[in-house]
Amino acid sequence: MPSCRSGQMPAPQPWWFQLFLVLCIPSSIAVSPGQTDELKVSTQTGWVRGLRTPVLNGHVSAFLGIPFAEPPVGRLRFLRPEPVKPWQHVLDATSYQHACYQMVDNTYPGFHGTEMWNPNREMSEDCLYLNIWVPSPRPKNVSVLVWIYGGGFYSGSASLDVYDGRFLTYTQNIILVSLSYRVGAFGFLGLLGSQEAPGNMGLLDQRLALQWIQNNIQHFGGNPKAVTIFGESAGAASVGMHLLSSQSRALFQRAILQSGAPNAPWATVTPAESRRRATLLGKQVGCHFTNDSELVSCLRSKSPQQLIDEEWSVLPYKSIFRFPFVPVIDGDFFPDTPEAMLGTGNFKETQVLLGVVKDEGSYFLIYGVPGFSKDNDSLISRQDFLEGVRMGVPHANDIATEAVVLQYTDWEDEDNREKNREAMDDIVGDHNIICPVVHFATRYAERGNKVYAYLFDHRASNLIWPLWMGVPHGYEIEFVFGLPLNDSLNYTPQEKELSRRMMRYWVNFARTG
Repeated sequence: MPSCRSGQMPAPQPWWFQLFLVLCIPSSIAVSPGQTDELKVSTQTGWVRGLRTPVLNGHVSAFLGIPFAEPPVGRLRFLRPEPVKPWQHVLDATSYQHACYQMVDNTYPGFHGTEMWNPNREMSEDCLYLNIWVPSPRPKNVSVLVWIYGGGFYSGSASLDVYDGRFLTYTQNIILVSLSYRVGAFGFLGLLGSQEAPGNMGLLDQRLALQWIQNNIQHFGGNPKAVTIFGESAGAASVGMHLLSSQSRALFQRAILQSGAPNAPWATVTPAESRRRATLLGKQVGCHFTNDSELVSCLRSKSPQQLIDEEWSVLPYKSIFRFPFVPVIDGDFFPDTPEAMLGTGNFKETQVLLGVVKDEGSYFLIYGVPGFSKDNDSLISRQDFLEGVRMGVPHANDIATEAVVLQYTDWEDEDNREKNREAMDDIVGDHNIICPVVHFATRYAERGNKVYAYLFDHRASNLIWPLWMGVPHGYEIEFVFGLPLNDSLNYTPQEKELSRRMMRYWVNFARTG
C-alpha cells in the first residue's frame, strides 16, 4: 500500500472497512474524553492526573502522591511545614510517593505480622503527600473521610496495603483521603522557644494537609463541610489532638478514634522532657552544643539514618509502649495538657466515634518483656510478671507498682503462668489504650456530645500472630478498610459481611453523626 508521505493517495478501502470506521471510531472518541476528564482535576495548587483502579465489579479514581507542603529537607528539616508552591504542569498522581524516614522493624525479618507495618515505599525526608480515592463517575458534594496513620509517632506510612482506600470508596460512595506526616525526630524534636525546632511539626503537617483538603476537595466531588478525620493508635491520638487544638477545629466536622487518645501516657511529653531528649540525641550523634541554633544546625548536618539509629537511646527508662519523640505541650498547639483541656471542656464540640480491640496490650509484650515471644505460648513466671509490670507502667513509683500488682493478680492462683500472661496483656492495654479512651469518651459525653463506642473482639481467621495474642492492637483496621472483600486474602464469608457492616457504620457516622 502506498505511504501517505509519498504524496500518493492510498488505495480505496472496501465499503465494510469504511463502515467499520464510521461505527467504531466515534464511539471510542466519545468514551475517552469522559475517562480523561474524570482523571484530571484542577486544584488551587495545579492540575493533577490520577488513574482508574479496579475494585470488585467496577473501579474508582485514585489520585496518589499529591504534595501539600514544600519538601521539609535541608534547612527546612525540623521546621514547621510550608505550603506547597503551585506547579504549572499536570502532576502525575498515579503512584504513591515516598514514606517518611523512620525506624524499620526488623524484630522478625520476613514475618508478615511485622512487615505489614513497615514502609512499602522508599523512605525520604521529601514525604509530605496525600492520596485521594474518588468514586466513578465523579460524585458531587459527598462526605469525606481523612485517614491519619498510627505508628507511635516514630513510624507509619499512608501507602501501606492495609490502608488501601479502594473498597471503602467504592462500596460506600464516599471520598477517602490518606495523609502523611513526619515522624520521629523529624516530626517531633522539640526545643521550646526555638523557631528552628519548635516541636509538633508532624501535627502541623497533618493540619496543613487538612487545610489543603478544605481548599481543594470540592474539585474532586467532596464536601469540605462534611469531613471526618479518623485514625488508629498514634493516628487516633492525633485525631484527638486536633479536637483539642483550637486552630485545627474548623478543618473537619467529626472524629473517629480507634485504639488511641491524646490523653494517653505515651502521647505527649513536657517541654523539659522534650528538650532533654533533643539534647541527648544531639550528644549521641556528636552534636555537643547547648545553644539551640548550633544544636539544630549540627543535627541538620547528620544523615537521616544517623538520627534514626540513635532515637531510641533518649528514652529515660526501660519500658514498652513508650516512644522517643512525640508531641510536646508547647503552649501553642496545646495551651495545656490534654488531661486539663478535657477537664475544662476546651475541645471541639462534635460527635465522636471511638473504641478498642479485645487485646490491646498483647502486641507490645513481644518487644522486650521477659518471657514473651510470638513463637511460643508465652507462659509467664511470677518473676517475669513482676518485671513486666515495671516495664509496662514505667513511670510508677514502688507504691503505684505494688497497687498494679495487687489489682491484676489472682491471689488464689498467683503462680498460674497463663493468668500471668493475660494479666500483663490487661495491664499494658488498660494503662495505654482502654482507660485513656474511656476517660476521653466520658469527658466528651459529660459536655452533652454524642459519643458512640465499640469493642472489636473478632480474631481474623487468617491472622498469623499466635493464639495467645487474641485480637491484637491494629487488627480492626483491615475490616474498616474493607480488605476482606479482596478474595485473594482468603477471609471467610462471615468476615466479608462483618467488614461491610463496619464500613457502613463508619460512613453512616461520617454522614450523619
